[in-house]
Amino acid sequence: MSNTGPESTVPSAASGSAEPGLPGSAVSKTSKSAREGLPSPRRFGAGLRPAGADAGEGPRAVFAALRNDSTESAEARSEPVTALVFLAGIGAVLLAPAFGRLFDDYDIDALGILVIVVFAGSIYGFFSYWVLGWALSVGIRVLGGEGRARRSRHVLAFAAAPLALSLVAVWPLRLAVYGGDLFRTGGSDSGTGGQVLRWVCVAFAAWSVALLVLGVRTVQRWSWLRALGASLFAVVLTGLVLGVWAVL
Repeated sequence: MSNTGPESTVPSAASGSAEPGLPGSAVSKTSKSAREGLPSPRRFGAGLRPAGADAGEGPRAVFAALRNDSTESAEARSEPVTALVFLAGIGAVLLAPAFGRLFDDYDIDALGILVIVVFAGSIYGFFSYWVLGWALSVGIRVLGGEGRARRSRHVLAFAAAPLALSLVAVWPLRLAVYGGDLFRTGGSDSGTGGQVLRWVCVAFAAWSVALLVLGVRTVQRWSWLRALGASLFAVVLTGLVLGVWAVL
């Protein structure tokens, strides 16, 4: 049975060709995957390490592999990109204040919370992947870089890895300690311990932002300031698009 990911559903605006679907067979875990543009599972795991990890196996190596934007390389990356977009979307919506009072606003149970979070996360992840990815490619081109839309989206997806990681590194602990109080106002998570764990989740989001700047810098071979400028441009442009959309 063939798989499809976000790259197979919408044509690329910059490359002029349809986005590739997911590969029909598993990608080799040997060094061949690095040559084809997909970091090996070991290298991808190393790409989630904080600063100070071995530079040869760290996030720079992951983003450097994205310079290869051939169809074959993009196909090899489509499965991890799809997973990261989906999981990071869930991690992002869980940080929204509105999700901290779902039990206040709606008469639902834990299963209802799960359905809402997964649905909203998938929509948010898909939307951010395409809109923010497009804005990032525009920002890169404005600053004189090679802003291919597909490659910019892939940089964004891999930069979002810490948000996905927070779902297994922090949220199980928060749920085990505070349970449903996480989704109601004034629950037991409103104390110091709960706030500390919430800020840990925020730190994972900040880690993703830092990786986005690093990714642009690595792929484009830019200075930190120039990469930061392109990233900020993407955020501002996305905000303007959302503002216009809200008015209309």
